[in-house]
Amino acid sequence: MLNICKFNYKNIKNSKKMIQQNDILSASELLTIKEASIWASNYLNKTVTSSNIAYLIQYGRISKLNENGNTFISKKELTEYYEKYNRANVWKKKLGDDLNWALSFEEYKESETTKHVHRLHPYKGKFIPQLVEYFLDDHIDNFKKELFFKKGDIVLDPFAGNGTTVVQANELGINAIGIDVSEFNSFISNSKIEKYDLFDLQLNIKGITKLIETYIQEAHYIEFEKELLLELNKFNTEFFPVPEYKNNLLKGMINENIYGAEKEEEFLRIYNFLLEKYEINLENGQNEGYLNKWYFPHVIKEIRIVFDRIKEIKNIKTKKIISLILSRTMRSCRATKHADLATLVEPISSTYYCSKHGKICKPLFSIIKWWKTYSVDTINRIIQFEKYRTNTYQRCFVGDSRNVNIFTLVEKNDPAFYSILQRQKIAGIFTSPPYVGLIDYHEQHAYAYELFGFKRNDELEIGALYKGQGKEARTSYVEGIAEVLNNCKQYLADNYNVFLVANDKYNLYPLIAEKVGMEIVNQYKRPVLNRSEKDKAAYSEIIFHLKQK
Repeated sequence: MLNICKFNYKNIKNSKKMIQQNDILSASELLTIKEASIWASNYLNKTVTSSNIAYLIQYGRISKLNENGNTFISKKELTEYYEKYNRANVWKKKLGDDLNWALSFEEYKESETTKHVHRLHPYKGKFIPQLVEYFLDDHIDNFKKELFFKKGDIVLDPFAGNGTTVVQANELGINAIGIDVSEFNSFISNSKIEKYDLFDLQLNIKGITKLIETYIQEAHYIEFEKELLLELNKFNTEFFPVPEYKNNLLKGMINENIYGAEKEEEFLRIYNFLLEKYEINLENGQNEGYLNKWYFPHVIKEIRIVFDRIKEIKNIKTKKIISLILSRTMRSCRATKHADLATLVEPISSTYYCSKHGKICKPLFSIIKWWKTYSVDTINRIIQFEKYRTNTYQRCFVGDSRNVNIFTLVEKNDPAFYSILQRQKIAGIFTSPPYVGLIDYHEQHAYAYELFGFKRNDELEIGALYKGQGKEARTSYVEGIAEVLNNCKQYLADNYNVFLVANDKYNLYPLIAEKVGMEIVNQYKRPVLNRSEKDKAAYSEIIFHLKQK
C-alpha cells in the first residue's frame, strides 16, 4: 500500500466542534433535513427538496449538527442563508428596480428548466423553455396583457441555436421554423423533434456498449483506474472531509489556493507511481487536430470504435440520435478540469485540485461512464417528450438568415408544411440573437465538427467572438441583425410580433429597430439565474417586443 504524507487536519475538525458547542440551540430551532426542506419550501414559496438541503450541507453553505447520531440543521442559520442569498433584493439593487423577477422563473427546479429533449445536448448561450412558453402560450397576467401567438400559428427563430423555440413550439401546438448558420446546431434541433424507433435505438446502443467494454477489458485500464480511485478516495477523505473542508473555506480558515496546490503536488506522486506501475501512456503522438489535443489516445480509440459502428447503422434516425449521444459524451470526456468544461483553458493529463468539487480530481480515462449515462438519459427524455408532442410542423434549416429564402426551403423539404406557410405566413419571431463578441458558436462544438465532418460556417456568424466588442464590431453587428430582420419581414403576417432576447449593454437595439422600420412597443428586463459560465454575478437580459411601425 502506498504511503501518503500525513497532514494535520485536527485544527479544522476542532474548529467545527467549537462552532457546534457554541451554538446552543433549543429543540424548536433544530430541523431534520426533511423538515428543513418543508420549511424552506414554505419560506421561499417554491419547491426545496431534501437533496437541495443536502447540497447546502455538502458544499459548506450551512452547518450539519449532530445529536445522538442524528443530523440536524439550525433553522436560524438556514434563514440567514436564504436572506443573504435572496437574489431578488440583491440583484434589484445592482441591476435596477425595473428588473422583472417573475421572469426569472426561480420557482422551477433544474429538472423542469431542462425538461425532456431540451437537454439532449449542452449548448452555451441557450434560454430556458419557460421563457419561450411565457410569450408563446395562451395565458395573460399583469405583465403579459395580451396574446401574441395561438395554436396553429407559425413562429420563426432565425438564430435557432439548439432549438429551444422549435421544441417548445411543438409542445404548445404551434408550428415552427428554425434557421441557423451552424450545421451542428441544426442537427441538434432536428434531432430533438424527431420520432424514433426505440427498440432499434436500444438494440444499437447495447451493441456499441459491448464493443467499448470489450476494448477496455483488453486494454487493461480497469486495474489502473480502480487503484487510482481507491487512493483518491483515501486521500480526499483525509484531507478534504465533507462537509468540514468547505465549511472552513467559507469561514476563511483555509487558504484554498495554497492548501489546494500543496495537496495537488502531494497526490501527484501517487498518480505518477500508478502510471508507471500499469505502464499507462497518455501522450498523443500527433499534435494536430482537436481530438489529439483534448483526448487521451485510448479515449480517441473508444470514440473511433463508436463512430465506426454508427456508420454501419441502417436506420437514419437511429444513426443521427446515437451520433448526438456520442457528441454529448465527447464533450464530457475532454481532458480538462471540471471547472473549465464550459470554457476550455488548457488540456490536462494529471490529477489536480478541483475548485468546483473541493478535492483532488482526475481526468477521464474512458468514455464508458458518460456513454452509458447519456444513452439512458436520451431514451428517457425522448419518451418524456412523447407525452407533450403535438401533431404540428417543426423544422430547422441550415442557412444565413440575412438572405435565406424561407419559402423555398420549406417547400423543398416539406410540401404539407409549405401549404400552411403559404396560406397564413409567419405570425412572428421569438429568438435570441448572438451577443456582440461573446461566444464562438462553432468552436464550442469543435469536437463534433472534426469527428462527424460537419461544414463550419464560422465566417457567417454575426457578433463573432474574434471580432471583439469595439466600435467597428458593434457597427457590423447592428447591420447584421438588421439584415436578418429585414429579410425575415417579408415572410411575416400582418400585425406580427417580434421578440428578441438580448443583453443590450451597448444600447444597439433601438437603432436596429429603427433600421428595419419597427418600433419597440415593450421591453421586459429579466434576471438570468442559471448560466453555464463560472461568473455568478448579477446578470440580466432584455426581451424586446417589436412591431411594424
